[in-house]
Amino acid sequence: MRRLARATLLAAVLFAVAGCRFPYGFSGGGLPLNIRTAAVLPFENETASAELQRELSEALRKEFGSRLGLREATEQKADCVVRGTITRFSVDDPVGYSANPNQAVSARRRLNLVVDVEIFDQIRQKTLWTKKGITAQGEYSENAEAAGRKQAVDRIVTEIIEGAQSQW
Repeated sequence: MRRLARATLLAAVLFAVAGCRFPYGFSGGGLPLNIRTAAVLPFENETASAELQRELSEALRKEFGSRLGLREATEQKADCVVRGTITRFSVDDPVGYSANPNQAVSARRRLNLVVDVEIFDQIRQKTLWTKKGITAQGEYSENAEAAGRKQAVDRIVTEIIEGAQSQW
């Protein structure tokens, strides 16, 4: 009889706990539930590299859709806006040199990219995430700067996505 009472009590507690809604789960952080659309604005570009602005915007739009599940929208209709500034872009920093002493040619080069970013909730009129001075590097072979630029852009985008996902 005592076992039956104990089992009944345990079952009642389990059903009660299962019916409760807990505000936290194992899905991690992320943007607030009201954020379903995003507008990625072209970043202000304080560098001499015009293509960098387009490459960064395109990569952010793609990843905000695929990794965060947000639909693209115009700035006026979007739930959140992603904006920022490309503050620095330096190229041609030598990394590795040719082993031939008769040639003073570098075999590998490095570029640095620095951006400031803000993700702004237009519904609640507050900043969801901001970070200044996000820095990424890309390495590339001689005459292959585009590959190094893509590396650096991908790293910047990953850091922005992770920042958006870190929100509680």
